[in-house]
Amino acid sequence: MATATDIRPMTRSRASRFLEAWPPSVMLALGWIAAMLAIAALADLLAPYAMTGMDLRARLSPPVLFGGTTRHLLGTDELGRDVVSRLVFSIRMSLLIAFFGTLIAATLGTFLGLVAAHFRGLVEDAVLMLIDFQASMPFLIIALAVLAFFGNSLPLFIALMGFHGWERYARISRGLAIAANEQGYAGAVRQLGASPWRVYGRHILPNIASTLIVSMTLAFPETILLESGLSFLGLGVQPPLTSLGNMVGYGREYLTRAPWIMLAPASVIVLTTLSISIVGDWLRDRLDPTLR
Repeated sequence: MATATDIRPMTRSRASRFLEAWPPSVMLALGWIAAMLAIAALADLLAPYAMTGMDLRARLSPPVLFGGTTRHLLGTDELGRDVVSRLVFSIRMSLLIAFFGTLIAATLGTFLGLVAAHFRGLVEDAVLMLIDFQASMPFLIIALAVLAFFGNSLPLFIALMGFHGWERYARISRGLAIAANEQGYAGAVRQLGASPWRVYGRHILPNIASTLIVSMTLAFPETILLESGLSFLGLGVQPPLTSLGNMVGYGREYLTRAPWIMLAPASVIVLTTLSISIVGDWLRDRLDPTLR
């Protein structure tokens, strides 16, 4: 019969294995990401006021911890708009842009990489030239030129975010697809008469999906920061819509008088990008067989 002294080492061993599989930093990061997703999904219910609601009598009111009232927990901006309400809707907008931008970039890059791996020759050279061209051009300057020439709209802005970083997915998918074609399972399926769509869609892509997913988690914070930078410059999300970078851009003019206008969205940007980066590194360690 096991005694208490026999059970304690087993308990510590299970706890250590749990902490090794789920480090505290990863659990905190996952909790923050889950909170951001919940806020984005329930923004209409969580926001105490309308996104554009103004109260000029309460303009530049401080947060509740700095002498403000409970009516505006994080204070108000220069037009008397509630910072909490704008922050909630800004989180939704920034995550929406970053998600679809990352998804477009991953889809475009993976497709071109698989096309280059399948056709080789001139098609591969053309794709590699596009990759080198994209990697050599400063994307921020391209984004400024496109937005200044075509004007700004939300669909165009999201599509522009989708052209950021697609070359890394193309490189990864091309290299992994070429390696998979050299292995036996892809050749066996091809000899059985499977079409290229089936070979790549049903057999090669699922085997390289883990690496692409990890790349998406690592690129997601970059898209958030890029959107924030463009919105900070006034070329991102346009009023009456709002985003985290938009709030930071408006708050810079009141940094000395009302720093809470800028510090609240800036803190969310830092914590969100940090959390996603931590989870991305953890997923890479868990899914990449070369690191185990």
